Amino acid sequence: MTNHAGQRTSVDPEEVASFGAQAHSWWDENGPFKPLHKLSPLRLQYIRTQICAHFTRDPASLDALKALDILDIGCGGGLVSEPLARAGAIVTGIDAAEENIAIAREHAAETGFSPKQLSYQAVTAEALLKTGKKRYDVVLALEIVEHVADLPFFVETAAKLVKPGGIIVFSTLNRTPRSFALGIVAAEYLLRWVPRGTHQWKKFVRPSELAGHLRAAGFSATDITGMSYNPLEDRFALNPRDIAVNYFLTAAAPQNNKNSKDTKRAAKRKKTV
Repeated sequence: MTNHAGQRTSVDPEEVASFGAQAHSWWDENGPFKPLHKLSPLRLQYIRTQICAHFTRDPASLDALKALDILDIGCGGGLVSEPLARAGAIVTGIDAAEENIAIAREHAAETGFSPKQLSYQAVTAEALLKTGKKRYDVVLALEIVEHVADLPFFVETAAKLVKPGGIIVFSTLNRTPRSFALGIVAAEYLLRWVPRGTHQWKKFVRPSELAGHLRAAGFSATDITGMSYNPLEDRFALNPRDIAVNYFLTAAAPQNNKNSKDTKRAAKRKKTV
């Protein structure tokens, strides 16, 4: 997709406007983001597990995430950014909707976070990449790929924001008959967890598709884990055997990340020597 300036972009303006209009509800556990509040403990558990496994850190340690640079793309109101910063990571949350960032900053200030520990920017992933200022140990793209306008470009851009040897973590919805039944019919029409029209089934992403885009960026998928919902207990649980609806996918950047601008500059300098 291209914007009005003819530049390639992953941003869908309608999606951004829709989420921006609901920004005031981000921290309302019974509002339109209720499913994300239900998912948050599971998301944090999965992220922590993958980080500790990849960087050989002790998951039982209170310092397991200490000093890691984490980028949360599509951070919304900061539901994941805040707990990660509280755990010791240095977190940057970005979102294309200025309304979301305003709420995230307000909540972070209310809870006493230092800007050095947790900061937010109203910017897209591609705009952040163009600044060339920083790469991250961990990049998160949670519940966002099903809302972007250009999936291959988004994955390529997100991959370039990962440091060599770092990881990227996605969570999204698979494109299956079950995900249509549960992710749209049940969630939007029967249970009314989210407003109607929040999701478009055709934009759901199969794990094989996501892994393929990551391979094109030089990354290797290291884990795919599903999530299942128990209606009797009203909770989600990790389920490696069931990726038919919601799933996580983690991928590792090569130690010499060819997608990194720093690596490209170094290679260019080497050629001129």
